[in-house]
Amino acid sequence: MILEVAILDVIPQHSLSFEKDFEKASSIISSMKGYLGHQLQRCLELSSRYILLVNWDQLEDHTIGFRQSPAYQDWKALLHKYYNPFPTVEHYEVVFQSKYR
Repeated sequence: MILEVAILDVIPQHSLSFEKDFEKASSIISSMKGYLGHQLQRCLELSSRYILLVNWDQLEDHTIGFRQSPAYQDWKALLHKYYNPFPTVEHYEVVFQSKYR
């Protein structure tokens, strides 16, 4: 499993619109091959900052399957207008994992 991590700095006065459009965009990403789940979390210290966490089966499911798909254009049209600056996206693999209590 691969974890995609993106820090999303949203134009402050557009946070509410972003959240509504993100809800719409969620159906796009969740329909992709290799998609395992995602979370969008808002920062407590800076309310216009979010973190997007997406679990993928394989790196290529995100970098090729999603990013090079027509569905990505719909995702982009809904969300990319909100970012300033444009987010950096990184991918992680598990090294160690504890169990939740």
